[in-house]
Amino acid sequence: MKRLADGTLVATEPVPMPPTTRSIMRRRLGSEQFAEFERVQMYAIAYMSEGLRIRGYLALPPAGREPYPAVIFNRGGAGERAALGPEGAFQYIGTIASWGYVVAASNYRGQGGSEGTEQWGDGDVRDALNLLPLLAQLGYVDTDRIGLVGGSRGGMMAFMMLRHSRAFRAAVTIGAPTMLHRCSPQSHIRRVFGRFLDPNRDVEEQLRERSVLVWAHELPRTTPLLILHGTGDRRVEPEQSLHLALELQRLQFPYKLVMYDNADHILAGRRSESDYDIRWWLDRYVRDRAPLPKTGPHGA
Repeated sequence: MKRLADGTLVATEPVPMPPTTRSIMRRRLGSEQFAEFERVQMYAIAYMSEGLRIRGYLALPPAGREPYPAVIFNRGGAGERAALGPEGAFQYIGTIASWGYVVAASNYRGQGGSEGTEQWGDGDVRDALNLLPLLAQLGYVDTDRIGLVGGSRGGMMAFMMLRHSRAFRAAVTIGAPTMLHRCSPQSHIRRVFGRFLDPNRDVEEQLRERSVLVWAHELPRTTPLLILHGTGDRRVEPEQSLHLALELQRLQFPYKLVMYDNADHILAGRRSESDYDIRWWLDRYVRDRAPLPKTGPHGA
């Protein structure tokens, strides 16, 4: 039997908004924002990636002008508890969809009902990249306006995706590890990744493959980066984003760094502020296709 092409959408099922999510978002959002959020249509999906049936979610925005800009969202975490369910899908990708974007998110191989074995910075990256041909199948998506958002592990994956694709007009990372090769083996993020090390390969090589600080010069300069991190993050050290920003500054790469004081790994307590920053970045560089920001010394 012929293998289905990567990104082939093989199943969709409508997902109702959980009452708990509706209650949380009603308190978090203003009345007009919540009205838009309630109009988001959520679907549980399955699609093909390297012969595996991968589960995920697709969120459609309130009615507007087609074709829509789109965003690929990379969740963080490891293990089954980290997989997106209806609550997380609505809170994360539903929020972005309410801004006028079609949003696709993968649960990656081996988790959330997906086939295969969970990996961390390997096949899961290709699973996320294979959402690009999925979006291209949808007649209501503008494939010239696609953004990328990833948190924690999903941010690390976003950097790896950018290393191999110029399809994204802008990207946003939140609490992302950037230099696993420099992390102490006792650090939280290094211990998590340790569960996925290949014992048959050099450890240092595997760490460097997942450390954007090593190959930042390979990132596409056509994709401006918004890097967000909480100064109180105890899962991924805040200085990881600082070191990346210093390297991007040296490379004269288009980026913006925002460090939220007294915020944790998921920017708790600063969600409204960070949502504003993320939306501004996506609207400017993805939706509106604004010119790239100037880099290097200039101005007064």
